[in-house]
Amino acid sequence: MAYISYYLLTSALLFSIGLGIVVTKRNIIMVLMGIELMLNAVNLNLVAFSKNDPSLQGQLFAIFVIVVAASEVVVGLSIVLKAYEHFKTVNLDEISELKK
Repeated sequence: MAYISYYLLTSALLFSIGLGIVVTKRNIIMVLMGIELMLNAVNLNLVAFSKNDPSLQGQLFAIFVIVVAASEVVVGLSIVLKAYEHFKTVNLDEISELKK
């Protein structure tokens, strides 16, 4: 049971890095990458906790999160492309200034 602490520590590190990227970066693509890191940290937690569960619910939830993350990437990148076509930039600060 001591191995789970390593998974949780790795997951917390991944989540913290992803959250740091989302908060500090101003590029839309970098923000999407930070969100993906946070979702992967959640997947790692689900799989680590379900290692001791014979019903495999954690793995099923992880697969569901992977599907949601793939959908989020498709929708997010299409929004980024449309924003770039309209504003000619992917910088969040410049896009918010152009709204005024």
